[in-house]
Amino acid sequence: MYEIEFQPSFIKTYQKIIRKNPSLAERIDKALFLLKNTLRHPSLKSHKVQTPDFGVCWSSRVTGDIRLIWDFDEDNNVVILVLDIGGHSGSGKVYQ
Repeated sequence: MYEIEFQPSFIKTYQKIIRKNPSLAERIDKALFLLKNTLRHPSLKSHKVQTPDFGVCWSSRVTGDIRLIWDFDEDNNVVILVLDIGGHSGSGKVYQ
């Protein structure tokens, strides 16, 4: 089991996404639960990605287009830092 810390960049984008589509909150919560408890769960499809804001980190699937962007805390490998959330494609994509 991992601890999860939310970075300000994630919180800001999360609030914006939920305001536009409140039904996504449940899907995001489920993905965060899986990330915390079963990091390699197949439904997350976690893989390393290159992001413009955070460099190389991890992406995990929330929906067909929504991804969580995260990495391990450099000082503590049981802490996951959730960095951002956003689209997999289009203008709102969060990685390259």
